[in-house]
Amino acid sequence: MPTRDTVWPSGTPCWIDYGAPDVEAAKAFYAEVLGWTYTGGDPEFGGYLICQRNGCDAAGLAPHQDPVDPPRWTTYFATDDAAATAARITEAGGTVVFPPMEVGPMGTMAIARDPQGHPFGLWQGAQNTGVQVYGEPGALSWNDAAVDDPAAAREFYSAVFGFSWEEMPDSGGYCTFSTGAQPLGGLGATAESLPTGWTTCFSVAVTDEAVRQVEAAGGAVLMAAEDTPYGRIAVVRDPWGAPFSVMQDVLG
Repeated sequence: MPTRDTVWPSGTPCWIDYGAPDVEAAKAFYAEVLGWTYTGGDPEFGGYLICQRNGCDAAGLAPHQDPVDPPRWTTYFATDDAAATAARITEAGGTVVFPPMEVGPMGTMAIARDPQGHPFGLWQGAQNTGVQVYGEPGALSWNDAAVDDPAAAREFYSAVFGFSWEEMPDSGGYCTFSTGAQPLGGLGATAESLPTGWTTCFSVAVTDEAVRQVEAAGGAVLMAAEDTPYGRIAVVRDPWGAPFSVMQDVLG
């Protein structure tokens, strides 16, 4: 299985976490859909749990902190210097919501919003290097954003992370971003009835089965499963309204 135990290159979506309105119910939901087990939850870290797949760190889960802010999966980008990246966010017109803060020996985090109001995080890894498993069932597969002004968003994220962009054929302007040869994620225009901002796609063994599990566990389907050149994908939401995607790899 694809695993990594060193820090991710700067600009890579390297971690995801979720503020759960009902932690125990969320644990049960994602255990059913993604096969997760959990460690951590220590009071000194605010009850923050590490979600694991086959013993490898896959995501974070913690109690929801802001009742006004809707539950969501947050995408964190790797950085070698959280303070410098936070400064670039401000210079490019974004907002630093929570300035860089050391999380014990784990690393340094920050939360920001881009100029269109979409939240994302920064993670400067130390003991926690980011996701340890990826691209396999139950693990992170892809991160992308849907925004009202893709050109402005591309300009912002390029200024912050040094991204270059490549438009995908026959995609309505959807572009992947990278800091080298390998695409790291994507960005495109908003679409009716689908989530806006940064969302997470999880790999699953069988998309239609994952969708069935989501619905059986109290979630809902936002976009029915469909085949793409990259795999069979569906967009769903959990019982608390947080959207995410599930995709069976084209080779799966």
